[in-house]
Amino acid sequence: MSVVEPVDHVPDVAVDCLIIGAGAAGLVAALSAFEQGESVLLLERDGIPQGSTALSAGLIPAAGTRWQTALGIDDSPQLFAADILRKAHDEPEPELVRLVTTTIGPTLEWLADRHQLPFSLVDNFSYPGHSRLRMHGLPSRAGRELIDRLRSAAETAGIDILCEAHATTLLVDRANRVAGIRFERPDGSTDEIGCRRLILACSGYGGNPALVARHIPEMASATYFGHVGNQGDALAWGEQLGAATRHLGGHQGHGSVAHPAGILISWATITEGGFQVNAQGERFSNEASGYSEQAANVLAQPNGIAWTIFDARIAAIAAQFEDFRNALAHGAVLEAEDVAGLAAAMRVPAEALAATFADVAAAKADGCDRFGRSFAGVSQLVPPYRAVKVTGALFHTQGGLVVDAQARVVRREGGAIDNLFACGGAACGVSGADASGYLFGNGLLTAVALGRVAGLAR
Repeated sequence: MSVVEPVDHVPDVAVDCLIIGAGAAGLVAALSAFEQGESVLLLERDGIPQGSTALSAGLIPAAGTRWQTALGIDDSPQLFAADILRKAHDEPEPELVRLVTTTIGPTLEWLADRHQLPFSLVDNFSYPGHSRLRMHGLPSRAGRELIDRLRSAAETAGIDILCEAHATTLLVDRANRVAGIRFERPDGSTDEIGCRRLILACSGYGGNPALVARHIPEMASATYFGHVGNQGDALAWGEQLGAATRHLGGHQGHGSVAHPAGILISWATITEGGFQVNAQGERFSNEASGYSEQAANVLAQPNGIAWTIFDARIAAIAAQFEDFRNALAHGAVLEAEDVAGLAAAMRVPAEALAATFADVAAAKADGCDRFGRSFAGVSQLVPPYRAVKVTGALFHTQGGLVVDAQARVVRREGGAIDNLFACGGAACGVSGADASGYLFGNGLLTAVALGRVAGLAR
């Protein structure tokens, strides 16, 4: 249980900057704080750092970077900010959006130059809502590579990471300032570490069914595809300290997780011209609105199941992602030379699926369909065809503690808790109040950008 405990002592062992959570947010914060000359310690509940970052596609959106410039892409933080606000219905705080969109580009270039992370731009397909190509990733296009390289950078720098250390109690002094943390080891023993300042990088509450049912009831029965450690610790500590919270119903869902394999299927399968059908072989929504809100649409189908349908050309694009290659190896991707063969493999009504294929082909010729999906400039599917059985899933929450321009946690009555910071899933992100506001990459955007801001704050 995450509790706040007043103490009248300072723990014997103390560091300048104590960070809870060694995901992307915590590791970037640690590298930044260490660079400023602070003594740094990361506490990680797992045996090795992984968290939600390892489960992600590892792609980080940024605008105005040298990788875009090299490909002749004209982009800016201002244009990026406008895309975020448009997708989230102008619900996020504009200053927070400005902060992360102006911070993220220089941060990626710093990680590349200082810590040898070999970023490149995904330049062969676009994600819905982004008006420019701005997804940056590592060679494998996988979150596990991102977390591994960040961890390696921290180890090379000499930053201490204490694993299998589950922070349970936030210690505060008589002035109600953070004095340190009590943590528990796997054998049940406990210890305390003091700090001059504390950064909460321990993500959101997606792994806590009670909190999900309270704040996101429509996803209460969804498969949870995030890290089990996302139990809402930061939220609980913040609320006990009188911290402000915002958009607790905000979250990232995904409408294309292979079932029952539990492997993420790239949304390029949709954006490049694919579509989804239910068990009757019929489409049921505008898939291109966004993969986050599509999770609820898929879950509303019989047994919470749908099929993502695409072709060999799209499969070749998706194959740049490690997750898709894993799905291929797992046998989750069905193949057929014609629609009848695909229907038989999927075990859906052949006539209905053929009618759906015809409707999609007509919509692509006309430019739009009855669901309001624009197919302008989207290629027709051609045999051989592909299909993956999928379900909707909850990936991570986007609401959380309100932070200021230094990533300090803000109090409900105003002002900031001067030595408590939040980043990543612990902080309120830029996705608004529900799934429809999530723009692809918002999770890693705020994790990395606010991790940098928090780490550099003094």
